[in-house]
Amino acid sequence: MRIAVVDGQGGGIGKHITEKLRRKLPEGTEILALGTNALATSLMLRAGANEGASGESAIVYNAPRVDLIVGPANILIPYSMLGELTPGMVLALVASPARKVLIPFNRGGVEFIGLKTEPLPHLIDELVGRVKEIMDENRDKKNDA
Repeated sequence: MRIAVVDGQGGGIGKHITEKLRRKLPEGTEILALGTNALATSLMLRAGANEGASGESAIVYNAPRVDLIVGPANILIPYSMLGELTPGMVLALVASPARKVLIPFNRGGVEFIGLKTEPLPHLIDELVGRVKEIMDENRDKKNDA
């Protein structure tokens, strides 16, 4: 399975997601760091991503080429992250056939109602747990075929 971790600004959320995915998922899992900028990509690479690329072109090119996209929910909101998420990036991520597993944040004038407020480490643990479930479901489907 090929997983894209998408983040921007300082890349801290993507870094923590990448570290936990690397520790909890099977060894052959491919993690691709897609940063809106080089700093975010660099942090995710140091956290254990196999490959990384930065900027709009990288996100547009790779979004349809992964099985799963993870990151903060604001990666699907144009001009979020202080304007780093371009409409082209958002369109590529939304249009990608990849499944999206996202962490909700009530920031940037957008609130997600009906979600429990949890500390970031707990949300990342939930995200990683869900990714593991999806990988197990896909493995079971392949074994049944």
